[in-house]
Amino acid sequence: MLYNQDTITEFRDASLNKYPENKKFFERLKTKKVKNLDELFHPRHEEIFEEVDCLACANCCKTTSPIFTDIDIERIAKHLRMRPAQLIDKYLHLDKDQDYVLNSSPCTFLGADNYCSIYEVRPRACREYPHTDRKNISGIMKLTLENTKVCPAVFEIVEQLKNLKIV
Repeated sequence: MLYNQDTITEFRDASLNKYPENKKFFERLKTKKVKNLDELFHPRHEEIFEEVDCLACANCCKTTSPIFTDIDIERIAKHLRMRPAQLIDKYLHLDKDQDYVLNSSPCTFLGADNYCSIYEVRPRACREYPHTDRKNISGIMKLTLENTKVCPAVFEIVEQLKNLKIV
């Protein structure tokens, strides 16, 4: 399904309704110690992202903040022609885990057309999102579960995996 402003509410409702079921699925994956998670996730990631248009959705940019590393902050500040401290003061704060995150949502750098004004220098977390093609995905299962509430592609990948009845 293509997600855009008209269908994102439908996705949010479905993802919240299915969250308890998804949480149990992830617990079973962990309990059963399914070893080939990369082999299960990666092909579905490729397939889903052939259909999903992130620019039509941008739900991640509208609802969550990436973590900004020191390297990200330096790179973005240089791009914006400001000092890293100015970037932090203007756009970021430390969260409960002592990570730099955006002061507000939607992302300050997201345009009305869903394009990112700092795309070429965006944070590593944005470049790698939603992480479903990452090696050793078993190490980020908690994050992947949370991303089922944010990213329609992750939600679809997990729905496909549940239908395989691997656990």
